Amino acid sequence: MSKEFTELAIPPDAVEHGGVEVLRAAVVDGAVSVALRRSFDDPATWGRLLIDLGRQAARTYALETDMSEDEAFERIRAGMEAESLDPDSFN
Repeated sequence: MSKEFTELAIPPDAVEHGGVEVLRAAVVDGAVSVALRRSFDDPATWGRLLIDLGRQAARTYALETDMSEDEAFERIRAGMEAESLDPDSFN
């Protein structure tokens, strides 16, 4: 595997209007590495952000595989639920 970091492009609306990056995640040696800013006064906003990310990921799966968006989102939701039930799962 390459030691080069491959990053995504900045979202077009952030380029046009500006913004603040709140989350960066990468897969490193099979594990997720994350950097984030607290960013919100209410932690519940992170819950909404995570659901939005899940929906966007499900849409990507639907576009790039034979899985439906609903099926992909259900698998993502199930993975989140399973992870939340394991207190020792934090990387």
